Amino acid sequence: MKAILALEDGTIFEGRSFGTDGEVIGEIVFNTGMTGYQEVLTDPSYCGQIVTMTYPLIGNYGVNIEDIESSQPQVKGFIVREVCKTPSNWRSIETLNDYLKRHNIIGIEGIDTRALTRILRDKGTMKGIISTKLDFKLEEKIDEIKAYVIKDPVQKVTTKNAIKYEGDGFKVALIDYGLKQNIVRSLLKRGCEVHVFPAWAKADEILAIDPDGIMLSNGPGDPKDCIDQINTLKELMGKKPIFGICLGHQLTALANNADTERLKYGHRGCNHPVKDLAKDLTYITSQNHGYTIIESSIDSRRMEVSHRNMNDGTIEGIRYKDVPVFTVQFHPEASPGPNDTAYLFDEFIEMMRKEKN
Repeated sequence: MKAILALEDGTIFEGRSFGTDGEVIGEIVFNTGMTGYQEVLTDPSYCGQIVTMTYPLIGNYGVNIEDIESSQPQVKGFIVREVCKTPSNWRSIETLNDYLKRHNIIGIEGIDTRALTRILRDKGTMKGIISTKLDFKLEEKIDEIKAYVIKDPVQKVTTKNAIKYEGDGFKVALIDYGLKQNIVRSLLKRGCEVHVFPAWAKADEILAIDPDGIMLSNGPGDPKDCIDQINTLKELMGKKPIFGICLGHQLTALANNADTERLKYGHRGCNHPVKDLAKDLTYITSQNHGYTIIESSIDSRRMEVSHRNMNDGTIEGIRYKDVPVFTVQFHPEASPGPNDTAYLFDEFIEMMRKEKN
């Protein structure tokens, strides 16, 4: 049936609905990945957002049970140029349309996603609405669209209870700000015993298990809203080796008196070039974030930039000189994306080994 996508600047696109019907308001962002739509849909970092896929055909390999990064789709809506109705893949168990319908997610297809992406690149990330209502009038919804905010996204996506994964190697406390399951899989692959803690876990609770290291996950929203988590990290600094990813990277910087700012349209995709400054090598990375650390705010006596985005020069990694801590803005666990930077998990293992000895 007919569907409308309307942006807060008044731009309207007409298309066709898939998934469920109805109306949804969210923050409109775009992802440049050619594949990996299932991992994108289930990435908790997209909580509160409506995702546009820039690749024109989405859904061609269907949906399977192996490639999910959380228990359900986390996006508020999905925008594509064309949705494939007859997927072909030996792992596929249902179509993208059926999957979104089952989880009550609204999708829209048949719009010019190139034009939409150009608007978001020129004007920045905007709020918007997808509606299948026949009597839709933007003037009746514009105030509600502009007033939309993503409230407490980390609290919505974090685990509600601690979870333990058995292993015979190093014991890792993994703080879940909205983790992707491949972080857990990457640690288990290296033999770690993984203890997943909710985002609100306190420092003494985490240290009570006497972990060999602490992992900080990705997650959604503005890092400055996570005041309790920042205070907890202040207490954890220097106590155990720490490896942070994405939101964990930003929160660690804030806990060390650095500052963050919102990017115009963020980095979302699995084709972002990042240079490891120590190795003098550039890797292709998977990314999903709308904020970055302000370089002038970091304390160069204690912190050094370890990775840099080769597109816009923003900080992609920080190493701490006085404590065994390093963090990156991109996703070394990929999913979706290349595995070029999985070596960082090995560096974390080596850091724990050094500290233990």
